[in-house]
Amino acid sequence: MPKAAREVFGTCECIGVPIADGGEGTVDAVIDALKGEKTDILVHDPLMDRIRASYGIVGDKAVIEMAEASGLTLVPEPLRDPLVTTTYGTGELIRDALSRGCRELYIAIGGSATNDGGMGCLRALGARFLDQDGNELSGCGKDLSAVTKINLDRLDSRLSDASVTVLCDVKNPLCGKNGATYTFAKQKGATAETMKLLENGMQNYRNVIKRRFGIDCDLIEGTGAAGGLGAALRVFLHAAMQSGIETVLELIGFDALLDGADFIVTGEGRADAQSVCGKVMQGVALHAKARGIPVYGLCGSLGDGAALLYDCGIVSLYSLVDENTSVEEAMTNAEEVYYRAAVQMFSRIKMEQR
Repeated sequence: MPKAAREVFGTCECIGVPIADGGEGTVDAVIDALKGEKTDILVHDPLMDRIRASYGIVGDKAVIEMAEASGLTLVPEPLRDPLVTTTYGTGELIRDALSRGCRELYIAIGGSATNDGGMGCLRALGARFLDQDGNELSGCGKDLSAVTKINLDRLDSRLSDASVTVLCDVKNPLCGKNGATYTFAKQKGATAETMKLLENGMQNYRNVIKRRFGIDCDLIEGTGAAGGLGAALRVFLHAAMQSGIETVLELIGFDALLDGADFIVTGEGRADAQSVCGKVMQGVALHAKARGIPVYGLCGSLGDGAALLYDCGIVSLYSLVDENTSVEEAMTNAEEVYYRAAVQMFSRIKMEQR
């Protein structure tokens, strides 16, 4: 991008800012912007096999992507079954961050392989989920129906002086037709019969939480995110639920970076109606619009609803794929096609400025 800009404008200052919306790449974006560091440790994956997973540390802040330890991509498709997967590894990441002195925890909870209500995560932090006979449950999806009591006596004491922020744009409640199970479990390997079992279990889990803490998770947006991990973090760790893109922009000090900018270029692989649902382009454009700074979007392709971005502050949208460039060519020669499109975009911007 800077090379294309200088070809058109000559001498100019270009500042690149990696940004993510709370999904994949969030850790990298934050530690790059704030000069933090990445650490990796041994944790348990969704099937309780040992793997290495990483998270970011910036001072006393930890930025964690739960997908690193409990993500769907970690489970081979034939083995995907939300009755047996667990968020235990995410809890191990949190525990390690606490041991390194981190007391501000930012947890992105997209892309999970789980539907355990966050029991696995909390179990790794010392919580105990017990059945009617007082036996401790392992904390996977099938255990939801067996929970009768929640014991927090052994919950990691370091959490008492920690603040937890959940990066999540999902609004789903814990249970019901729009809840964790019926909205997301199918993509995690659940069959119709499995979903019935999981939903019944999740309703039991919801009721136990309501009796124990007086909180109805069906009335709180985002508790159904990541198979109910949103509920566990909200109830047990008193987490604040925030927009992923807004949290990232705040963490990296994005508004301060806008000082002196003539215009901004942003983009994503495909701009469409989903781009105005808490994605990067929308967040960047809204912040720049508030400052009166024009924003241009350079995307891989444009789909239905991409024009909605104009209301957010995007001035023009450009695509790598057009009448002269096919999707196949754009993917095969991505660097060349991207550079060519960037030069064309900057040339039009220069003409507009004149």
